[in-house]
Amino acid sequence: MTKSAFKKYITTIAMIWCGGFVLLLFGYTTMLSPQKKQKKAIENRLVKQKEDYEYAISATLQSNKDRLSGQIEQLRSKLTDFVIDFEDSANLTFDIGKIATENLASSFKIKFKNKYQQSQSQDYDYINETQISVSFNASFNQCAAFLNSLERHRPIIFVDEFKITQKDNDKSQPLIEMELSVFVRKPHCS
Repeated sequence: MTKSAFKKYITTIAMIWCGGFVLLLFGYTTMLSPQKKQKKAIENRLVKQKEDYEYAISATLQSNKDRLSGQIEQLRSKLTDFVIDFEDSANLTFDIGKIATENLASSFKIKFKNKYQQSQSQDYDYINETQISVSFNASFNQCAAFLNSLERHRPIIFVDEFKITQKDNDKSQPLIEMELSVFVRKPHCS
C-alpha cells in the first residue's frame, strides 16, 4: 500500500468514525438524555411517595397518635392565652372593670367600640377582633398598675392606642384614654 492510499484509507476511516460519533451523540441527546431526566423525576416522586407512606404508617402507631394528641392539647391551651370564647366575651367587660376597681381611683368608663365592624371586613375564619374603649382619671402609679394588670390578664388584652391629657393649670388627675383589642373565637368554631 502506498503512502497516499494509506492516508486516504486513514482519512476515510476517521471520517466514518467521526460521522458515527456525531450520530451516536445526536441519538444520545435526543433519546437517552430525556429518559435520564424522566428517570430522575420518577425516582424523586418515588422517594416522596415512600416518605408519605412511612409517615402514614407512623401516624397509625398508637404512641404517635398519643404524642400528636398531646401536642394538639398543648396548642389548644396556649390558644386560650390569646383568644376568648364567644360565650365568655361578655364577661370580659366585667374582668376589665374588676381590674379597674382594684387599681384606679375614679371615673372609669368602658364600652365596646363597633364591636364587630372591623373584624367582619377581615378574612379570619376562626376569630374576630373586638375593640374596647376605656377612659379614666388616674395618677401615673394607678395607670401603671392598671396596665400591669391588663398585661397579666388571660386572654391577652392588646393596648392599641393610649392617650393621656392634662388640662392646663388643672391639679386633678389626668384623663387617660385607651383603645383595647381582644381576639374572640367565632361562635361556630368551638
